[in-house]
Amino acid sequence: MALTVTLDLSFNPEQVSEVLDQFKVLLHDTRAFKGCLSVDLLHDQDKPGRILLVERWEQKSDQEAYIAWRTETGEMGRTAEIVTAPIVVSYLEEVQRY
Repeated sequence: MALTVTLDLSFNPEQVSEVLDQFKVLLHDTRAFKGCLSVDLLHDQDKPGRILLVERWEQKSDQEAYIAWRTETGEMGRTAEIVTAPIVVSYLEEVQRY
């Protein structure tokens, strides 16, 4: 069963336009990564420094391999340098409907 992963990120509101432009470039590689089913980039209208990534993966190990790759390339470190709060990651599985 597919896994949904959310990454809740906070940035300086003045940097958000630049950050969104960078994510648009980076997410092409994310979508092409093995096991990635989809990625949506959401910008919070009420909190201008907040960006939410909603990812769907075939399995958790695919997303973990992706994060390892992004860490190796230095992208995770660059993101960690500009966030204004810890990144909140959630791993969610769909619950069968009742």
